[in-house]
Amino acid sequence: MKTTAEKAAEALELLPAEMRESAVAYLIEQAEKFRLLKQDIDKGLADIEAGRVREWDFADFLRRAKLTEPETRPK
Repeated sequence: MKTTAEKAAEALELLPAEMRESAVAYLIEQAEKFRLLKQDIDKGLADIEAGRVREWDFADFLRRAKLTEPETRPK
């Protein structure tokens, strides 16, 4: 059975030569986005395990937002 890398290499060989570089660049870009997403998920899970996350109370958020002075609100 072929590895994923072997299948990817074969797929690249099927592309016209002028498209290969951009196809590889796209794959690298997507891999980096996936790596960053995985990293953020891992940080979030670590925050949950460490007890730094609590349930979000939307009603409380709105109540506090109404009490905030308008000039201190982000623009």
